[in-house]
Amino acid sequence: MCMLACLRVSCERDKGVEEEMQRLKIKDLTELYAVCLHHHLDSISSFKSETEVEEPEVDTAVPFRQKPFCKYSGHTADLLDLSWSKNYFLLSSSMDKTVLWHISRRECLDCFQHVDFVTAITFHPRDDRYFLSGSLDGKLRLWNIPEKKVALWNEVDGSTKLITAANFCQNGRFAVIGTYDGRCIFYETEHLKYFTQIHVRSTRGRNRVGRKITGIEPFSAESKVLVTSNDSRIRLYDLRDLSLSIKYKGCLNNSSQIRAGFSHDCQYIISGSEDRYIYLWKTYHDVTRFSSVRRDRNDFWEGIKGMEELLPYGIAQSRTK
Repeated sequence: MCMLACLRVSCERDKGVEEEMQRLKIKDLTELYAVCLHHHLDSISSFKSETEVEEPEVDTAVPFRQKPFCKYSGHTADLLDLSWSKNYFLLSSSMDKTVLWHISRRECLDCFQHVDFVTAITFHPRDDRYFLSGSLDGKLRLWNIPEKKVALWNEVDGSTKLITAANFCQNGRFAVIGTYDGRCIFYETEHLKYFTQIHVRSTRGRNRVGRKITGIEPFSAESKVLVTSNDSRIRLYDLRDLSLSIKYKGCLNNSSQIRAGFSHDCQYIISGSEDRYIYLWKTYHDVTRFSSVRRDRNDFWEGIKGMEELLPYGIAQSRTK
């Protein structure tokens, strides 16, 4: 299971990074990034011993620890998105800035300033020296972390340019962003050039006008993408012809930043909801069991009562021996 971190919005950036770089005789962020990357296992061990408190024996069937593994402080405004890399780096975006962390360090490694709120961030799936950021200024940026600069950028066309979601698909071949007016726009990652777009909306009714895109998740097993939007619908699109494969109904998502996701084997879809339930669907339901069921609709869900607060996101845990 992926290591968990709780982020506290509390104080300004610590000076620990500069002191650590001086102690290790590291000149710039590129060298510090390499140190974290190549020696993160040893660092995690020492970090764990310094931060963890011994706990009594607990039921191993419980998936989450009673206490957080660690806490990070640095943001001065509300958090908007998080992204983990395969090498234990963590990006956090907020209303103040985007911050890079590593599980082996107490303090942040660096900050990446934007003109406006950063609503979406994600690491490149094959090379975590790069990450994608989407902002309310309508610009999509591909950042080079070691060089601490924007490698490529593009701007959303149209009257409504607000970016509300972002991700990579097809193993990093395309960068995808969602907009406030219900568009999913695809860019070729290599040059961040416009490729195509999907208008996420219904053909009739009140949802024929596009609503805000709140989540984009690639379907790793197939050439498809899962899109969550503020019309209480989750849609699975086929990227080969941009057609709608299945529409999932059941959860309530009219105004929140709720994002649906896949289970580890992509057999199930899980989503939070404004009614404080967790919703589960089979990605492909068995249509042969019903005589009058459309293949492109999935209204068969299971709901689990959650917490008293709104549930914006759910993750299905993989089984481990």
